[in-house]
Amino acid sequence: MKKILLIEDNPEIRENTGEILSLAGYEVSTAENGKLGVDLAQKIKPDLIICDIMMPELDGYGVLHILSKNEETSSIPFIFLTAKTEKTDIRKGMTLGADDYLTKPFDDTDLLNTIETRLRKHELRSKLYDNTQAGLDHFIQDAQRALNLTDLCKDKKVKTFKKKAELFTEGDSPSNIFFIKSGNVKAFKSHPDGKELITNLYKAGDFFGFEPLLENKAYQDTAVALEDTEAILIPKTDFLILLNSQADVSASFISLLCRKVSEKESQLVNLAYNSVRQRTAEALLKVSELTEGKEKISISREDLAKIVGTASESVIRVLSDFKDEGLIEIESGKIKVLNRAKLEKVVRWSVAR
Repeated sequence: MKKILLIEDNPEIRENTGEILSLAGYEVSTAENGKLGVDLAQKIKPDLIICDIMMPELDGYGVLHILSKNEETSSIPFIFLTAKTEKTDIRKGMTLGADDYLTKPFDDTDLLNTIETRLRKHELRSKLYDNTQAGLDHFIQDAQRALNLTDLCKDKKVKTFKKKAELFTEGDSPSNIFFIKSGNVKAFKSHPDGKELITNLYKAGDFFGFEPLLENKAYQDTAVALEDTEAILIPKTDFLILLNSQADVSASFISLLCRKVSEKESQLVNLAYNSVRQRTAEALLKVSELTEGKEKISISREDLAKIVGTASESVIRVLSDFKDEGLIEIESGKIKVLNRAKLEKVVRWSVAR
């Protein structure tokens, strides 16, 4: 049962509103002024707060200000309840962080609909979605309900890319973002001298290709399937709606996207500061994650060098060292990681040996 805190100085309104909420199945607590409301909110941690603005002791703006500064209460959905309808008052409340606004007199339906909407959006923000097709579908369904957009992402589709097929090419204008349902993809940049640098590797559950949409630029790299790959394509318009819509929806969507962004930042830092030995160990660990259960890694030395950001010869020498040290085994060109813990130690230590 969801807990609602009602802060209202008018006894009649407080009693009638509390009765409506109780009949609707909510557990209701009430406070007759702002000071008591703050104390009660910090004590019971309600799922939602309804608060009048003009009250003795402490007004609604003060209540919201105090609760927003407390980590335990700052994320509780907050609805102002007031007879004031001037735009300046509404703007002030929203600027302070109120989630919604109800003006008196209100009817039962408006009250309950506003509460249900706010609780649903808060749940959306708090929910963690799996990085799977089912998790993505679940998020989209919740976003459709929260935004009241039944056609949202109706044009998303699953597309199969054969091994070595391009998903997009450097210089192309982006029209979709990609979510890998199965398979693996590499992204790389081409240099005028013909060399390539692998900028990222993507596996099932990863989003990619969204940075150019955010920057309104062409693709800065090329994406190619390392094996037969199924990808879900979400159109640009739907991506922007999910990202720029109400805060609760966009926060959940960003949480699905941000993991790969943080990994990319870490990769760039490592490329700048880590030794070839460290970067090779990290590349082996990264590629081994893509194989998911396969004992041996099948990747060309050239592609491995593109991930490391160095010449193939340098990578071959490091692989030979790893083999001599018993960290890996090489058979018919395929690599088997024998000691993952020691490879991880190589990555962590600034001194390679």
